[in-house]
Amino acid sequence: MSGADPGLAPQRRVLPPVYLLAALVLTVILHHRLPLATSLPRPWNLAGLAPAVLGVVMMAVPAGAFLRSGTGLVPFREATVLVTRGFFRFTRNPMYLGMASLVLGVALLCGSVGSLLPLPGLVWVLHNRFVIAEERFLEAAFGAEYRAYRQRVRRWL
Repeated sequence: MSGADPGLAPQRRVLPPVYLLAALVLTVILHHRLPLATSLPRPWNLAGLAPAVLGVVMMAVPAGAFLRSGTGLVPFREATVLVTRGFFRFTRNPMYLGMASLVLGVALLCGSVGSLLPLPGLVWVLHNRFVIAEERFLEAAFGAEYRAYRQRVRRWL
């Protein structure tokens, strides 16, 4: 890391995968407990497999890229390399986008309107609790290199 202010690295006790797990559990619970209409009957709900699988891939491939480049997966920890290849060429947050895609896929597989309710909450938490702070952290750590990357690549899509 090239001199990021440690004060920009707040301690996040609850990491993004915990929010993902909570959203997935809530998605299934709401499907079973909320008396809302089924919007995707079988077999059409199987279309949810595509975003679910894409979501897993969008989390796993960038995680591998971080590990191969020698930088960590935990937000706000020592960042040694700005990873800009692979999925990072298209979105600055492929792992968070993958989390949202996985929840969308599971909600579609459930096939009910209620199962979609956790998705906007997850995106809001990821954006407001992690993305904004990570961007400040990366700008402090990588300066002009990160600013140029931010100009080339969109935050989400």
